[in-house]
Amino acid sequence: MKKQNQVVCFRIGRELFGVHIEVVQEIVRVPEITPVPEMPAFVEGVINLRGKIVSIVDLGKRLKIEAAEKTRTNRILVIEVEKKIIGLLVDAVTEILRIPPDSVEPAPDIVTNVGAEYIIGVGKLPDKLIILLDLKNILKPEEIRKLAADDWSEQGAAA
Repeated sequence: MKKQNQVVCFRIGRELFGVHIEVVQEIVRVPEITPVPEMPAFVEGVINLRGKIVSIVDLGKRLKIEAAEKTRTNRILVIEVEKKIIGLLVDAVTEILRIPPDSVEPAPDIVTNVGAEYIIGVGKLPDKLIILLDLKNILKPEEIRKLAADDWSEQGAAA
């Protein structure tokens, strides 16, 4: 079945990325982020999203891309990975696009060593290229466990 990929497009620095819309639960403005000690450098902290604590990962830092200055255009993509809700901080969400399957090419050879595990392919549109990410591979299972808010209550009890 050849159906078009519906993709949420967002910007980090000067790069344009996309993820399949099915993995994004919602897109929210950035509220105050509370830092959490002893987290990896790419973890900004946590937010309270309608009563649920959600860990926030700076996707630019995670992908080792220099992000733009924090502004009002920053957004959080709320996703579910391994049954854990995580927020991904991006510079701006630009649009939702349909990309025909024949317009998606595999990642170029230059990225096969670095970051290839994150990249599904590259969407070619007449006026732009969109790097398509596989969010399931952005975080390693042990990182997801460390970010899981429900594990913090157990860690707090052990301390």
